[in-house]
Amino acid sequence: MQLAAVVLAAGKGTRMKSATVKVLHQVCGRAMIEHVLAAVQETGVQKTVLVIGQQGEQVMELLGSRVEYARQDEQLGTAHALMQTRPVLEGLADDVLVVCGDTPLLRPQTLAELCRRHKAGNNAATVLTAILNDPAGYGRVIRSTDGMVQKIVEQKDAAPDELAVQEVNTGVYCFRLPGLFEALAALQPNNAQGEYYLTDIIGYYADRGASVGAVAVDDPADVAGVNDRCQLAAAEKILRRRVLERVMLSGVTVLDPDNTYIDTTASIGMDTVIYPFTFVEGKSKIGENCIIGPASRLVDTDLGCRVTVQNSVVVGSSIGDGCNIGPFAYIRPGCVLGREVKVGDFVELKKAFLGDGTKVPHLSYVGDADVGKAVNIGAGTITCNYDGQKKSVTRIGDGAFIGSNTNLVAPLEVGTGAVTGAGSTITRDVPPGALGVARDKQKNIPDWSTRRKRPCAQNKSE
Repeated sequence: MQLAAVVLAAGKGTRMKSATVKVLHQVCGRAMIEHVLAAVQETGVQKTVLVIGQQGEQVMELLGSRVEYARQDEQLGTAHALMQTRPVLEGLADDVLVVCGDTPLLRPQTLAELCRRHKAGNNAATVLTAILNDPAGYGRVIRSTDGMVQKIVEQKDAAPDELAVQEVNTGVYCFRLPGLFEALAALQPNNAQGEYYLTDIIGYYADRGASVGAVAVDDPADVAGVNDRCQLAAAEKILRRRVLERVMLSGVTVLDPDNTYIDTTASIGMDTVIYPFTFVEGKSKIGENCIIGPASRLVDTDLGCRVTVQNSVVVGSSIGDGCNIGPFAYIRPGCVLGREVKVGDFVELKKAFLGDGTKVPHLSYVGDADVGKAVNIGAGTITCNYDGQKKSVTRIGDGAFIGSNTNLVAPLEVGTGAVTGAGSTITRDVPPGALGVARDKQKNIPDWSTRRKRPCAQNKSE
């Protein structure tokens, strides 16, 4: 069948108390609307239309040409929102799947089953329902004595006996597209809110003898909506647990799932071990047999195999096989580390390339630097890359040895196999194989400790 999809995302989301459109709030590393679109598009839809409203430009900026758009400038209800897609959809598909943009927990298989049952029943409309112990706040699905769906009643408009019904509307539907917009045009805002409810179309079809189906979702969490920050946190917890289960079933050891946070967009190789209080965010990719954590954060970072990262932060960088990071290292965006590189405790890297086998064991800052292979950078080394107006590059050749407490004042080049003396401030290039030393000659003052203490002794006697 030709299947289109409409995602309703024009709501203001006032309960979020935010300048950001509700559907753009992040859940597990992606905007809510991106989770919904991913689930919808996995059902095999041929066209997806997103209904946007005020501040819709924010949504368009994120999604670009991934979807088509329809605007609902006046908030007149969900049926009115769907009607805005008529110029885009009419005559282009057999059926249309309608979902809400604030349901990030929707699974593709749930939507696929709804569409399958809709088509199998040759229905005019099929609604996805859920059975809840506490249905408060949801529209109730009212059935006849023979079990056929008669209508959906919103809680504000429900009679006492209708409020006792535990089967609720989830806001997810599949409609036969031919005739849909004519049916929507016939609806009236005869409700407490004075809005055009999409739920009313179920009663409209049922009253005219059209076939209306209902499919109960297996897990009500799939259709949980997000209206405020509390519900956002609840959705985050559920989705993170799903991600962790997927990761663990793929062969990754997560020692403490309750205190490990992995985004949906991240990937982790087999036999990697993730220690507690670790965050793997964005499009991070971790190879096999790595050890990550504890208390580490990886953001949009590509790690090879056999990499260890302890108590460290790595952002927007590429780390080669066999590297050892931390503890307490900070690797800022734009860094590239070769194989078997050591970046030790209290080291900060920024826009640095480190060749295979290079070591920066501790207490150093290496920024805007191109460092060769098998270089040893001693403790306390600083690349002085910023003169107050511009950034300059430091280049260090293969096999160089940078002595402890060296200041390398860029722009600067230390040649292959060169050495800098500990405590030096190097301002000129050091040729290959040379020793660069830049420090004052040591001066010893005899009897200094005695002379220094003498005034103190005199003061005490007075």
